Amino acid sequence: QHYEGERGAERAVRSVRANGIVQYFEGEKGAERKVRMDYPNGQVQHYEGERGAERAVRSVRANGIVQYFEGEKGAERKVRMDYPNGQVQHYEGER
Repeated sequence: QHYEGERGAERAVRSVRANGIVQYFEGEKGAERKVRMDYPNGQVQHYEGERGAERAVRSVRANGIVQYFEGEKGAERKVRMDYPNGQVQHYEGER
């Protein structure tokens, strides 16, 4: 884990897992929330929400495809995909 902040108020800002996944956090000490995960394959996943309720909102693949999600943590559903060639696909319905 990597920390920033004054002594006694250090907060986690980054965590590197053994499998190569890098997690990024924002927030004050004790309330750090996950905002991004970088995968070894080049995918970058973005999150929103308070600590413990972080939900996936966007995923950027190495090939340039961007997926967008809506819904609460654990119930996220894909609502749109943007392709590098300009094509956009929209999705409806539950997960």
